[in-house]
Amino acid sequence: MKLPSAAVAASLVCLIIAPVFAQTAPPTAPAAPNSTVPVPATKRVTCLATTQSLKGQDKRDQMQLCMAQARVDCLKQAIDQKVVGEPRKSFIKTCVGGDGTEQQ
Repeated sequence: MKLPSAAVAASLVCLIIAPVFAQTAPPTAPAAPNSTVPVPATKRVTCLATTQSLKGQDKRDQMQLCMAQARVDCLKQAIDQKVVGEPRKSFIKTCVGGDGTEQQ
């Protein structure tokens, strides 16, 4: 009769210890700094992604609307930052992510 009580005792020990081990997370290695720096997506890339499922004239129309809104957003940002003249043109081109012409 000792064997069943030993088995019960071993089972109880496992039941008590198992949750403790389950709650302890193994140490994770820290991410390597400067391994890859995420590059922010330009507004053009965002517009391309949002019109990806469309075709033909619908795609062109939505792309034009999206890019026009992107230019307005960039212009507002330039105005808020008091950028004027040639630097403003450059700022908006960089902000939008292209040369301002539509590519289809």
